[in-house]
Amino acid sequence: MLGWFRKLLPHEDRFFDLFERHAGFIVGGAEALERLLAGEDVEGNCRRIVELEQQADVVAAEVLLATRRSFITPFDRGDIKDLIQSMDDAIDMMHKTVKTVRLFDRTEFDPLMHEMGKGIVDAAHLVAEAVPLLSKVNTNATQLTALAEKVTQVEDRSDELHEQGLKDLFTRHGGRDPMAYMIGAEIYGQLEKVVDRFEDVADEISGIVIENV
Repeated sequence: MLGWFRKLLPHEDRFFDLFERHAGFIVGGAEALERLLAGEDVEGNCRRIVELEQQADVVAAEVLLATRRSFITPFDRGDIKDLIQSMDDAIDMMHKTVKTVRLFDRTEFDPLMHEMGKGIVDAAHLVAEAVPLLSKVNTNATQLTALAEKVTQVEDRSDELHEQGLKDLFTRHGGRDPMAYMIGAEIYGQLEKVVDRFEDVADEISGIVIENV
């Protein structure tokens, strides 16, 4: 009964604009990360990711403020907070990857790292496609579920690339150059965590669909 009554009340649609803005920053960050991993203007792309992460933080803060100020929200306040937090965690993890790259002064990256970067771009675009559909969860439930499943598939592929990358590092460096192995493993680990955060976003979207359909 309460859910039916809530549907009759006016919603605060500004949330969806904020979600889309944040998703745009995520896509920009993912594309900069992919270029970075291709060895293109590494420092320039590092700066780009940092800038986008800062802008995303501002939008995330606006969402959290809106949940406190809005009388009626489009869906559960806790779900809104969890969704924007998971989205923000994804670009935060990209920023942490930048810190690792800068710490070890890396300008060249393994091909499998670049492949993981492509997967991160795919995941970011899937999230950006899904977010606007949340404005009409009932109508778009099937499409939202499919997009969330595609993100999970990207994460599965990332797991495979991560494992293969570590094996390749060990084959090339092993006991001969432990520092090279450590640095490479750290970067692979950071990239895997970026994709994991996108899977968290997909899980939040799936949860919203389940609770609102």
